Amino acid sequence: MADALEVEVAGRGVRLTSPDRMVFPERGYTKRDVFEYYLAVGDGIMRALGNRPTTLQRFPEGIDGETFFQKRVPTRGVPAWIEKAQIAFPSGRKADELCPADLAHVAWAAQMGTIVFHPWPVRRQHVDQPDELRIDLDPQPGTDFSDAAAVAEVLKGVLDELGFIGWPKTSGGRGLHVYVRIKPQWSFVEARHAVIALAREVERRAPERATTKWWKEERGERVFIDFNQMARDRTIACAYSLRANPRATASTPLRWDEIGSVEPNDFDLRTVPQRIKELGDAHEGIDDVAHDIGVLLEWFERDAANGEGDMPYPPEYPKMEGEPMRVQPSRAKKPEA
Repeated sequence: MADALEVEVAGRGVRLTSPDRMVFPERGYTKRDVFEYYLAVGDGIMRALGNRPTTLQRFPEGIDGETFFQKRVPTRGVPAWIEKAQIAFPSGRKADELCPADLAHVAWAAQMGTIVFHPWPVRRQHVDQPDELRIDLDPQPGTDFSDAAAVAEVLKGVLDELGFIGWPKTSGGRGLHVYVRIKPQWSFVEARHAVIALAREVERRAPERATTKWWKEERGERVFIDFNQMARDRTIACAYSLRANPRATASTPLRWDEIGSVEPNDFDLRTVPQRIKELGDAHEGIDDVAHDIGVLLEWFERDAANGEGDMPYPPEYPKMEGEPMRVQPSRAKKPEA
């Protein structure tokens, strides 16, 4: 193993041990490559992570080794300058999660074997009020990235009519994410209702391409708009986070005019820093405007009055007020004749 390195990041010393440990064997990328990648995309990833409670997906021995999600900052062996934020899970349990205040926090996490960063859609100042809507466009079997791109264009049309600015990015896999910054004055339940209302409107406009059906057996060959990514404690890999796949792809901000002409594999550990040098960060203005979701909540109430109320939560969640039965349609009891 190569000697450990001491690297200054954001005015702090961060120790990088085992820099030549292989992390992405198919591409030949080492722990040092991962560490340097995160320094290279520093402004962009801090725009995504800054002051957000963040779950770390760690791979101490590389992507072919054991992995785990770390929701709690260790109580020992952590630099004194590491900042945390306390959050509450649906179960009522609490945790002090990493809350990056500067790029040194990201570098420290990379030193700890973090590949994927999963921030909450909240800031430390308002941990119970999301400040962004996250719309996850998830291609189902029989569909691919091009289908997600087509649905994203329909979503943009809805956002344009609302006067909302949407910020698209690749998921790092086959899907797309679109973020909308909002004022931090609504609950997680309300933010999720807003995404449900938005998703239903997209589905109405493109029923052959998009679906909000929670149960996989009902989705068909369509792109699922995963509204439950707005449920408390559900997180998405942030902009500029690497993904734990053999190609070392990264979840990468896009301009709307390039969605239909790119492929997820275009963006990886090597190409994304170069993209930033040439084009800048496509999400540079994401914090300039925060929208009011009142109209989306009105849409949700309208739909509820028409018989389309809340949708099922993930199975590990407690039963929520107004939630329909969590019963797979094919297993639901049929009414007696």
